[in-house]
Order: sequence, then C-alpha cells, then structure tokens
Amino acid sequence: MDIAGPDLKRASECEAVLRSLPMWFGIERALLMYARDSAIMPTFALTDGPTVVGFLTLREHFPDAWDIHCIAIRADFRGQGHGSRLLAHAEAWLRERNVRFLQVKTVAETSPDPYYEQTREFYRRRGFTPIEIFPTLWDAHNPALQSIKVLYVG
Repeated sequence: MDIAGPDLKRASECEAVLRSLPMWFGIERALLMYARDSAIMPTFALTDGPTVVGFLTLREHFPDAWDIHCIAIRADFRGQGHGSRLLAHAEAWLRERNVRFLQVKTVAETSPDPYYEQTREFYRRRGFTPIEIFPTLWDAHNPALQSIKVLYVG
C-alpha cells in the first residue's frame, strides 16, 4: 500500500470510506463536510492500488499548531495498523514544517459510546494527552474531548 497526498483531490473516494463507518460518521452533514474538506485541506490517503482505503485530513490553526480534522480507515481494513501508518506519515510531514503541536477532537468519555472509546484509545496509545472537554462545542449529545501531542520541543 502507498500513501498519496497532501494535495488529494479524491473527495468521492474519501466519502465512500466514511460511509463504510456509520458508527462514527452517521451525521450526514458532517460526513459530507469531511469528504469535501479532504479535497481542499492537506490530506493523506492510504491506497491499495487505485482504491483509497483510508485518509487523514489536517487543518492548520497556526504555523505551530495543527489538528487532525478527520481520519478514517475503511471498515474492512480497520485493525491492521493503517491508521497508525497514516498518522505517523502526517506527523513526519508536520515535523518537516516545524509544527510543534498536533491536536484532535473526538467525542468525550462523558458520552458512553463504545465506538468512540476505541477512538480515544487509539489516540492515547499514540501519545495524545487529553486536555479539555467542551460539553457543547458540537452539541449536548456529542461532548468534545480535545487531546494534544507535542511533535517536537522547540
């Protein structure tokens, strides 16, 4: 498998990845936004031949601070290390640009969702530290957990 990007223009293929994961991407408006944003924000895709099996989209807030806007691995490819590989690739790309901090927001543990527990564990195992819960950033049913990772100490 190869990694393409960061100028990925394959929104329909990213949308197909998201649609394979309704437990995480069940809000249609958000799903369409993530697919659209994959074509305009820096995005890396893991490809198996011509097929996108996963992608990671980044957003710059400040030159030193970026976030993972979206990461998704097609349902039938999950649990094989592909998300870790994409994340490591994105982190290396950000370090080359002297980015110090990478953050991510996901549904907080105050919402008892077993799928998002998997997501939080993924980030914990990869060095992200929970920083704050925003109870209504998205809406009352989706409290946002902000986590951060230091990419380098400058």
